[in-house]
Amino acid sequence: MSGSACHTSIGDEKHTVHWFRKGLRLHDNPSLKEGIKGAKTIRCVFVLDPWFAGSSSVGINKWRLFVIRGQPADALPKLFKEWGTTVLTFEEDPEPFGRVRDHNITALCNELGITVIQRVSHTLYHLEDIIERNGGKAPLTYNQFLAIIATMGPPPKPELPVYGWHNGAYTPLSDDHDDKYGVPTLEELGFDTEGSNPPTWLGGESESLARLERHLERKAWVASFGRPKMTPQSLLPSQTGLSPYLRFGCLSTRLFYYQLTDLYKKIKKAFPPLSLHGQLLWREFFYCAATKNSNFDKMLGNPICVQIPWDKNAAALAKWANGQTGFPWIDAIMTQLRQEGWIHHIARHAVACFLTRGDLWISWEEGMKVFEELLLDADWSVNAGTWMWLSCSSFFQQFFHCYCPVKFGRKADPNGDYIRKYLPILKNMPVQYIHEPWLAPEKIQQSAKCIIGKDYPLPMVNHTVACRINIQRMKQVYQQLKNYQIIENAKCERKEQDGNATVVMSDY
Repeated sequence: MSGSACHTSIGDEKHTVHWFRKGLRLHDNPSLKEGIKGAKTIRCVFVLDPWFAGSSSVGINKWRLFVIRGQPADALPKLFKEWGTTVLTFEEDPEPFGRVRDHNITALCNELGITVIQRVSHTLYHLEDIIERNGGKAPLTYNQFLAIIATMGPPPKPELPVYGWHNGAYTPLSDDHDDKYGVPTLEELGFDTEGSNPPTWLGGESESLARLERHLERKAWVASFGRPKMTPQSLLPSQTGLSPYLRFGCLSTRLFYYQLTDLYKKIKKAFPPLSLHGQLLWREFFYCAATKNSNFDKMLGNPICVQIPWDKNAAALAKWANGQTGFPWIDAIMTQLRQEGWIHHIARHAVACFLTRGDLWISWEEGMKVFEELLLDADWSVNAGTWMWLSCSSFFQQFFHCYCPVKFGRKADPNGDYIRKYLPILKNMPVQYIHEPWLAPEKIQQSAKCIIGKDYPLPMVNHTVACRINIQRMKQVYQQLKNYQIIENAKCERKEQDGNATVVMSDY
């Protein structure tokens, strides 16, 4: 998604279009602030690209927002001419798709004589600086990443909110504004809303800031973050959840970072290893790893991804995606994801492992696509990076650590409260069978009004057998990779020796 507008210069007047894409906020928005300075008019635009329309949502209503439908490269030049735009501003997009799109728009604006202003504010740091300090390549281990940013000092502080400008500039609206530029309904975007649940998450900047305030009030929780005790309530969306707001830029990452910094100072606690700062830095790490890798979300052509011969099984993938695997813990998670657009991080680990190296041996790309469609906080970079991590395709290689869909589920949800909430068909199943209902005697199934294999599916795999086979598969993949690397290292060593020999001979 993206947005923008422009025009021809009228004398020396400044007519700005601010193009909203991710940074859907007024606070800490340096490109918007720059565009407002001295502007005669300012229009804020969001381009609803049909390529993204089926999987994205928007929530911003401050300023005069023009929602344009179409490809940015087609829609924006027409508006630039109509509105007499002289300046286009937008937040820098570090991801490969965004970089190409912004390069093309900038080139087009140069042809039209329009000044382009883009500023870094979606990430803590300017990622190019990190890459440059690492010899032109993104650091591919988290510790290496931390070592580099330690040499850079703290990230820039967030800028103050922008609520208006002082020269009396005003952008009038035409009578047909809503018809031409109004926010489309979900039905217009092709969604079937009949029978849908009310939204669990409210969108927008105001909601994000209110949640941030509630979040920081939990001083004891923030101070002890890292190994919190897991309860079924932890698995439910919280009024302090911030990840979707960071993903769409309703909340500034830098504001969150510095608010946490101030809180840690007040409670006189140094940053623990697993602090909330660390969670923000993991986000930054994946963004940095992806920024110059256009195949970051693919296995083929991705230089950092282990080429694993995953199976293709559309039927098994559909059962997983629709919460019909026969494992209540897995199915409850996928049901929550489909209903609410969010699941807890340990739940993400469980279903990702189950789909890939744990049970089904299906490519992480398929799981990533489902998350991209359903997960409100699914950043392109973070989503792909996390799936590679959890499938042991990159960043993480301890494939022998495998999540059991029964034991892990029972640990997080011992009484089955979470399962009963999202799988009401199992609500009457006794605690001892709630995670393994197929083991319940027939009489108990009848009493619970849930016959396994009829009312709720049987397990689609034998986890113990599948996990053992898949661990061996991963072991073979990594052994072959190790052998390949040994051969390649030997080739390099031989080349180096030959090169040295050549130098010595030429000296004589």
